[in-house]
Amino acid sequence: MGGSCRWRSQNERISSATDSTTVYTDGACLGNPGPGGWGWVVPDGRWASGAEAAATNQRMELTAVLEALRALAGPLGGPVEVVSDSTYVVNCFRDRWWAGWLKRDWRNSNKQPVANRDVWEPLIELYRTAPHEIAFRWVKGHAGDEWNDVADRLAAEASRTQLGRSGVGMPDDLDEADEPGSAGFGERAAGERADAGSWRPTGRCVAVLGMQPSADSGGSQVDSQDSRSSMTRQRLAEILAAKKELDDDLVVLTGLRRGAETLGAEAATASGVPYAVVLPYPNPAVKWPAADREHFSLMLDGASKVVCLQRKVPTTPKNAGEALKRRNAWLRRVADEALIVWDGTDRRVGGVVSAFEREMPDDVWIVDA
Repeated sequence: MGGSCRWRSQNERISSATDSTTVYTDGACLGNPGPGGWGWVVPDGRWASGAEAAATNQRMELTAVLEALRALAGPLGGPVEVVSDSTYVVNCFRDRWWAGWLKRDWRNSNKQPVANRDVWEPLIELYRTAPHEIAFRWVKGHAGDEWNDVADRLAAEASRTQLGRSGVGMPDDLDEADEPGSAGFGERAAGERADAGSWRPTGRCVAVLGMQPSADSGGSQVDSQDSRSSMTRQRLAEILAAKKELDDDLVVLTGLRRGAETLGAEAATASGVPYAVVLPYPNPAVKWPAADREHFSLMLDGASKVVCLQRKVPTTPKNAGEALKRRNAWLRRVADEALIVWDGTDRRVGGVVSAFEREMPDDVWIVDA
């Protein structure tokens, strides 16, 4: 018999179901960590929210999905499409990160214990009972999507009041949706996106940048972690902790490029300093090794703010390089000081050092690579 067969994606299969349910989920946290809240909403249908006294933004994003699926999925509930603005949540299922976690006994690609395992484990177990009945779709947060905004407002309300509620139809008495870039760190939920033109950080800002993995490291930063990286991370964490003693409103600015910028975000987390991610263009990790993409999404979701300086993805290496130069110029204008990881010989990083020293001659600190 003639004919052809084409594999259909998870989202295509879910959209072909006649009785599928779409649910929007979101999480919020006042500080990161801090009082958290989660919310989910089915357009023109059921909705619910809840709170947790000590949480992180990632934990609340996950909890929102888990609670939504517990309420909606199952043999009698029909297929469910989860719409989330968390790349960490969506990519986990799209790229099957969870399968690697199970093989490694709940360790991530960085060989570290998976955070929030107590939420991930029941969520993944629920997903595995009917993987063809549950799909995930990413939506840009704070971009005018009505139901993403409702889920966001439910989560933000729960984080502030530490009370949950539920109902059917459009929730009443919700606060207005937050305007990206209107407040400083600690004043709004973590993980928000903002356009560079509408936001400037409050507090004392430290840019962290510098060396990247060498070409002979095997390609993946995560797979090539060594004692030198650990020492650099520890040194950065010590410096940031000391600076935090002097400036309690310290904020780290990083682009999460592989190498020094990712180590800077990790060091900020270790020292209890919030970090903002400043991307030169959308999705810079798209061509990275899988382990690095996973880690990038994890760190991106942990940011207190994500800023993208241009909307267009570069089509050539030259365009990408020019976008990176504009990103560095933005950092020089906005940051109060810079920590640059450098071995003293890399000419590219040496040029970055010179450019920052011209802008802030007394506030550039070299960290030995």
